[in-house]
Amino acid sequence: MRAGTVKTRESQIIETTRRGMSFGSLGLFFALTFGLSWGVIALLILFPDQIEAIFGEMGYTNPAFVLAVYSPGIVGVFLVWRHYGLKGLLNFFRRLTLWRMSLAWWLVLVIGMPAVFYVGAAIKGTLTDPFPFSPWYGVLPALAIALIIGPIEEFGWRGVALPLLQRRFAPLWAALILGTIVAFWHLPAFFLSGTMQSSWSIAPFFIGVVAISVILTPMFNAARGSILIAALFHFQMNGPAWPDAQPWDTLVFVFVAVVIVLVNRRRMLSRKEAVTEVLMPGEEGSHDDARIAAER
Repeated sequence: MRAGTVKTRESQIIETTRRGMSFGSLGLFFALTFGLSWGVIALLILFPDQIEAIFGEMGYTNPAFVLAVYSPGIVGVFLVWRHYGLKGLLNFFRRLTLWRMSLAWWLVLVIGMPAVFYVGAAIKGTLTDPFPFSPWYGVLPALAIALIIGPIEEFGWRGVALPLLQRRFAPLWAALILGTIVAFWHLPAFFLSGTMQSSWSIAPFFIGVVAISVILTPMFNAARGSILIAALFHFQMNGPAWPDAQPWDTLVFVFVAVVIVLVNRRRMLSRKEAVTEVLMPGEEGSHDDARIAAER
């Protein structure tokens, strides 16, 4: 009896420690994400020579910079493990297997998003610029880097933050809030030499990130919270093969975002079909289901 009592108490302690994530978990997620990322960027700005001597020339493959970029994903994965344990974390990663959505959304992802850059380049007059990689297959390593760096952010942004935001806000407002936070998170990159942002204007970039968030959110919901779709979307946004279209691509992204909101206005203004679970759909447990319903 005594051993059973001890076991029961231990189980209660574990259950209390690993309660599911709530809307209130967002504060810790954002605090840790900004703290880790901006802390690393501050070191890169303040001690560039020392860090370059250790990790090499500043760039997107610099380990210190990669750590800063990975911070939303690292924090998201850590918090999922903290709240749900190893089993829950494996369940969270299963959201990488979600790929089903309508053909229309796949066309937006595969064709529509690259088309934005080409339209922007046509406006800017850079559409006929030479392909930036010679020979052409030199783009392959760049594509590999784009695939394994930026998209990792989505384990945090769309893996954790967006579902939690949609427990309290309709998808449109959740998209605007998250887009604004993500854009603000990128600001230190504008003051760090060696990044693309260092040669861009802040305002168009900021607006573009918010518009991109609005475009991705209904696609994410249509795919039932797929981290895979969010990662592929992020990959498209960082595609090294697309022509230089800054800042005109921002105007096109805003136009596309407005069209998508108008076409999907019922879903964008209602939480009825919004993804609110951090784990695979329907697998957060009865305790969390009740809490999610209360939050919504």
